[in-house]
Amino acid sequence: MNPAVFVVDTNVVAAGLITGLNRSPVAQILDAMLSGMLIFLLSPALLDEYRNVLLRPKLSRLHGLDEQEIDRILEELTANAIWREARATVAAPDRGDDHLWALLAAHADSILVTGDRLLLAHPPDRSSVISPKICVDRFLMEGRTQ
Repeated sequence: MNPAVFVVDTNVVAAGLITGLNRSPVAQILDAMLSGMLIFLLSPALLDEYRNVLLRPKLSRLHGLDEQEIDRILEELTANAIWREARATVAAPDRGDDHLWALLAAHADSILVTGDRLLLAHPPDRSSVISPKICVDRFLMEGRTQ
């Protein structure tokens, strides 16, 4: 059986950086991404979104990281990711998330991890959309991704 492959929404990465609880699902997912324990897809559009959101002044005050620190984190994420130049073919429920649907379509059976209720309620055909807690409970327990 092949290991699960994930697309991690920006809200999960951002929440992982600002939470004060290192055992929270979002922190565990971000740690697994940074350590290479989670197999995940990344595209230019998603990487740009990560950076733009993480550098927003309000969010910067919460996580306390400067631009260079954010860029180092993004470099680590990129080094551990499976890179895809995905193009949107199907519209997501929120048009601002079309790049997520494109990434899911770029890899069969990939799984989106998000806290976005609209996306959770309307998954694309042939892909799953799960919450961070479900990701941790099903795929990261005991330090494993499958």
